[in-house]
Amino acid sequence: MAVQEGVAPEAAGTQEAHGGAVHRLKPNAIGLLGVVFMAVATAAPITAMTGNVPFMVSAGNGVGAPASYLVAMVVLAIFAVGFTSMAKHITSTGAFYGFISYGLGRTAGLASGLLATFAYVVFEPALIGIFSTFATGTLKDQTGLDVPWWAFAVLMLAVNATGTWFGVSVAEKLLVVLLATEVTILAAMAVSVALHGGGPHGFTFGPVNPVNAFKGTSAGLGLFFAFWSWVGFESTAMYGEESRDPKKIIPKATMISVLGVGVFYVFVSWMAIIGNGESEAVTAASSSNPLALFFNPTERYVGHWAVDVMQWLMITGSLACGMAFHNCAARYMYALGREGVLPSLQRTIGRTHPQHGSPHIAGLVQTVVSAVLIAAFWLAGKDPYTGTYVLLAILGTMAILVVQAVCSFAVLAYFRKNHPESRHWFKTFTAPLIGGLAMLGVVVLLVSNMGAAAGTESGSLVLKATPWIVALIAAGGVAYATYLKRRAPQRYALLGRTVLEETKERGSRYGRGRSAASPHSFGEGSQPSPKCCSRWTRQRSIIDSSSPSMNSKKARVSASRAPAGVSAPRLTTPSRSASSQRLMIASRLVSASYHWSLCTRYRSRREPGSRSRDTMCTCAR
Repeated sequence: MAVQEGVAPEAAGTQEAHGGAVHRLKPNAIGLLGVVFMAVATAAPITAMTGNVPFMVSAGNGVGAPASYLVAMVVLAIFAVGFTSMAKHITSTGAFYGFISYGLGRTAGLASGLLATFAYVVFEPALIGIFSTFATGTLKDQTGLDVPWWAFAVLMLAVNATGTWFGVSVAEKLLVVLLATEVTILAAMAVSVALHGGGPHGFTFGPVNPVNAFKGTSAGLGLFFAFWSWVGFESTAMYGEESRDPKKIIPKATMISVLGVGVFYVFVSWMAIIGNGESEAVTAASSSNPLALFFNPTERYVGHWAVDVMQWLMITGSLACGMAFHNCAARYMYALGREGVLPSLQRTIGRTHPQHGSPHIAGLVQTVVSAVLIAAFWLAGKDPYTGTYVLLAILGTMAILVVQAVCSFAVLAYFRKNHPESRHWFKTFTAPLIGGLAMLGVVVLLVSNMGAAAGTESGSLVLKATPWIVALIAAGGVAYATYLKRRAPQRYALLGRTVLEETKERGSRYGRGRSAASPHSFGEGSQPSPKCCSRWTRQRSIIDSSSPSMNSKKARVSASRAPAGVSAPRLTTPSRSASSQRLMIASRLVSASYHWSLCTRYRSRREPGSRSRDTMCTCAR
């Protein structure tokens, strides 16, 4: 049995595929600031600044590095406009997986979901590599202790696994502390330089001139590293199911992450360069200790103690970044697992902790995978920084940039097919089109500058295979989705279709009313009622068949009264001679609304202490 795109699976089949209910993540666990901190932590400001800016200055676009961040911020803000427009309609922990599935179809959705999962999976061991390098170096410099790097790798694996096990609220509290400290020390350096008049040569505005972003030794390399510094900001969408009022929080958190981080990057990198002096900054970045680009102005304008603190915060910053990526990877695994992409996954990584509401099994699987990758690079004799971090970061970045580009085009298709009434010339057309083309351009920059970005690992087999690995995973997703479409259409119908549907209790002039949930909604103790849904469908068909065909303007019943995946009944405006038909249609509409109300009450469940009803919905709109 073939399954057509946009056709919802039958309620009974959906229930059977889900084994009764979808395991939910803990609702209302974090607010706006929590989502922002989780997203900014994946960008890792202190790691992006101290790790990327010196390389951009020495081998990229020179003193135009801050201008590169300015250009990247504008481009990513345009991308975020389309991304957030879709987030207002779809709330799913699968994020890109769900967005692309609804926009471009289940096949493209599964391929993109696998690519996004793969990217976040490899990002964690990459951050473990740089965390171990920072920890061993700082500990040896400041205390004289020589601890092997793998000991810190084991420590970070344990911390990440523990944070995910106890839920996002625990990880949020830890990340708030770590992120606040690293932002504070960087801001202290930047503000001190500004208060002292801008360094030895005063304020110069060449570094923030957008024209200079396209100059230098390798402008393309500098621009790529600027975009690389934002990787992870899109993770806001995957916390929608755990946030309060996600339709409002996720769009706000995404724009705050893009613009807030962008302004911070531009300001800090600009102050670091003029704090040294433009020519002196290039010399410092090209020296044997490129971190002098930040250490020199910090020591000169803040104090030597701040340099020592900055070294420790580079360790905690990479730890926070790795923990955030661990949470991202676990949630993508959980999103794929709960929909039964493989039947065995639904009973394992598709489950959540009964007390903490966390994807605890998916988190443990991610820990094991990271440990295996770390061990493989260690056995291959790779350095934890130049080998593990650089190679895996490039691999994951290429995968996630491809997914971002595809997501932009999914926004175009989604609003054209599903919400034509919400289409906007800029938000749902121009912005995603520009964003998608820009993301493809960044992918081209990465491919053309991979050798320079990899440094001493430019001849590595892993680096040479990076584009082929990304293409192979995408092709595998397309092939498996095609197989499911032909051999397991019920499982194929669920791909990327599990979303969070919110319904609000609200008063009306006739008493308390409820808006309808989806016809395929699942929660603890609630199951779909095929009888009620069929009753609604039958009444709808009666209304549609009895409606006279007129050329006058149509009056439509609100779509919120109709179940998702089922067209809302339409009423045409009859002529004066059709008064009897009008009365008959109105009576049947009231009857249909009453039966749908019963169906909604039967299916929905209410969260304790909340005025909202949240249900997990698996449907095709």
